[in-house]
Amino acid sequence: MAKWKIGNVELENQVVVAPMAGISNTAFRKIIKGYGPGLIYAEMVSTNGLLYDNKKTTKMLETFEEEHPITMQIFGGDKEVMRQGALLVEQNCDADIIDINFGCPAGKVNRSGGGAKWMLDLEGAKEAVETIVKAVNKPVTVKFRLGWDEKHINVVEFAKAMEEAGASAIAVHGRTRSQMYEGKARWEYIKQVKEAVSIPVIGNGDIRTPQDAKRMLEETGCDAVMIGRGTLGNPYLIKQCVEYLENGVELPPLSVHERFEDCLQQARLLLEIRDERVAMSQMRSHALWYVKGIPGNHRVKDRLARIESYEELKAILEEYEAYLEERSKEYGE
Repeated sequence: MAKWKIGNVELENQVVVAPMAGISNTAFRKIIKGYGPGLIYAEMVSTNGLLYDNKKTTKMLETFEEEHPITMQIFGGDKEVMRQGALLVEQNCDADIIDINFGCPAGKVNRSGGGAKWMLDLEGAKEAVETIVKAVNKPVTVKFRLGWDEKHINVVEFAKAMEEAGASAIAVHGRTRSQMYEGKARWEYIKQVKEAVSIPVIGNGDIRTPQDAKRMLEETGCDAVMIGRGTLGNPYLIKQCVEYLENGVELPPLSVHERFEDCLQQARLLLEIRDERVAMSQMRSHALWYVKGIPGNHRVKDRLARIESYEELKAILEEYEAYLEERSKEYGE
């Protein structure tokens, strides 16, 4: 697998971890970074929050040595606020790259003019990127969708504008804003974008297996694949994709014990940055993702959805693992 670059940042492989709001905190990133992605994105940060020195927002700029290379993603609805926010990221964050979110479909973000709403204002989006590129020294990238809805699919035109504005790379999610995360990602548009620009293109959408990752690279010609929701409860997917793309090797899935170890390690890392009540509240969704697809998970789902302490999480998983071992002996599974 060839190395590639975003600006002056060299990347070891073509597997990129997507930014996911409320998920891509340092605990999640450390777990997933252990599986060797070429690049990882932090969750999006509000430029308004940065300008008003919101403590929760500025805390999100924290990165750790083992996370590099890492991209810090910003969003906002005002060009000047975004420019100043990008400067604050450059001054106060050790991230290697600054990404601009022009693709978030959330109503709250769009109503304030941010995220995918920018795709309805191509010239404004271009100006915003130009001013940010001029303001900072780090490479600037842009993540966006196919367009606002079926009547406004302007992804190729938008991609060209981002390149002209000075973006060092772009990431394209193969859905419109109105699709949210439903329906099928249309990779043919990612192919059209790759053929229209000369900067690196990262393809995003519907990568659930190593075979999907390879197929996207082959079908679209994109420079890298971005994986988001497929990693939830299965960060090991990143290593499987890297190994398959690099060596053609299909790694077997993790054992139940190894999956649960990842879950508990993520919980321990979360306890380092949150108090236990908040940490376990955030771990409830992750714990449910970690047991997805495992036989008999109905036995623990309700309990995992209510965990309040690390010890409670650990006890439930240990009990569940013991049940699975007994079941295996009984049924010869």
